Amino acid sequence: MEPSAEYFPPNSHRVHGRRVVPLGPAETAPPPQVSLPEEWEPRYPEFGGPTDRGRRSVERPRRRGRVRRFLKITGIVVVVAFVASILTTIAYNWITPPRTSYMFQAGEPIVYQYVSMDHISRNTIAAVIAHEDEELGTRVGAFTQADFQARAQAFVDGQPDPSGSTVPQQLVKNIFLWPSHDPLRKAIEAGLSEEFDFLLPKQRIAELYLNYAQFGPKLFGICAASWYYYNTPPSQLNPYESAQLMGVLPDPDNVRRAPGGGLDISAKGDPLAVDLINGAANVWVPRQLEGMGGWRAAVATIGIKDEASAHAATESGPDGCSTMPQGVSQRLKSEGVK
Repeated sequence: MEPSAEYFPPNSHRVHGRRVVPLGPAETAPPPQVSLPEEWEPRYPEFGGPTDRGRRSVERPRRRGRVRRFLKITGIVVVVAFVASILTTIAYNWITPPRTSYMFQAGEPIVYQYVSMDHISRNTIAAVIAHEDEELGTRVGAFTQADFQARAQAFVDGQPDPSGSTVPQQLVKNIFLWPSHDPLRKAIEAGLSEEFDFLLPKQRIAELYLNYAQFGPKLFGICAASWYYYNTPPSQLNPYESAQLMGVLPDPDNVRRAPGGGLDISAKGDPLAVDLINGAANVWVPRQLEGMGGWRAAVATIGIKDEASAHAATESGPDGCSTMPQGVSQRLKSEGVK
């Protein structure tokens, strides 16, 4: 038997066994309309797009993925920066770069030349310890917890720093940072100074500080300073000259060389600079050294037990500063000094 060609409208009949049976009224009625929550309504109904809830369910994993990637990248950057900082600090045990952040900010022409600790007068080293950081060789860490708390409280209260920075703090500031007192710089300085104090011997910290400290306008390091002001190598600086130079450190840009040599402490000099130089040379450094037991006891705190004269045989070497640096000679010539 051939199949019937009779047409049955869609949804009007159902198959029951071999018979086609018309659907009843209840079966042919359209399905009831269900009111969906607004969040289920298609965002783009004309295109049959995803519902808002569906969109959110897709975007949540994406956001979580982006956050995880961001945290992962941030963690990698932090670890790389930390390792690089450690390696850089360790390298300062053996290298002394010819420029620091402060030198770059001062602008050329910079007058600077490196000199080894062996060829720096012990009077000068003792003066630095006495004037800048008596606890350099005896303190554990770059600064004490009490100093840190006092600085933090002073900052909260809007007061000036109650204590000066230690030598490790001044050193990392000179090498890496900028001359301001904002919290960011102070925070970076605190971290780097602790790192330097932990990874470098105290004697090396003092050597780097004496080489990078500013002793006049665009004049850096004890080698250049000793020749520029006193026409003598740093190994020959006497106690008074060494103490005078400590008074230069708080205000180096306003210090001037006297016409006949030495530091200008006459009435023509800057009043504040003159007060600082005289105070360091005549009061502060001698008093502090006396309290420490003299210059020998002071330098012994950082492991120095000899004199610069013990290294005279190597003073003519490249790190001995036994002759006037070319930069100093050019500076003096430009100032009309013969």
